[in-house]
Amino acid sequence: MDTSETPASNSETLIELTADVVAAYVSNNPVPVGELPGLIADVHAALGRVGNVADTPPADKQKPAVNPKRSVHDDYIICLEDGKKFKSLKRHLMTHYNMTPDQYREKWGLDASYPMVAPNYAAARSQLAKKMGLGRKRKGK
Repeated sequence: MDTSETPASNSETLIELTADVVAAYVSNNPVPVGELPGLIADVHAALGRVGNVADTPPADKQKPAVNPKRSVHDDYIICLEDGKKFKSLKRHLMTHYNMTPDQYREKWGLDASYPMVAPNYAAARSQLAKKMGLGRKRKGK
């Protein structure tokens, strides 16, 4: 339905839709004559509720569990969705909220450089990788 229509036009459209739905239902299902008024009223009411759904105001914007500026600590990062502490947010965001790090940053208005891993954890993993020799060029044969 077009929301710019007049109330009288909306009412006429609602009646036409009700008639179409009831006619389609009755043509494929046996309905006693005594139950037709109730069926028509139920369908009309249901279609009326569907039309009013668009008129409801949008839900308030979700507030972060903590201030984003205080969410990054040396040993953990606090998830803005639920306030839980993590060393790495990426898996938590995907499994619980089906959200990528980029979507998370966009939702909360975070900078692209906002970390998804606690700083100390990232440093420890970096040192481990360097000890294993990762990131070095291979020696020529």
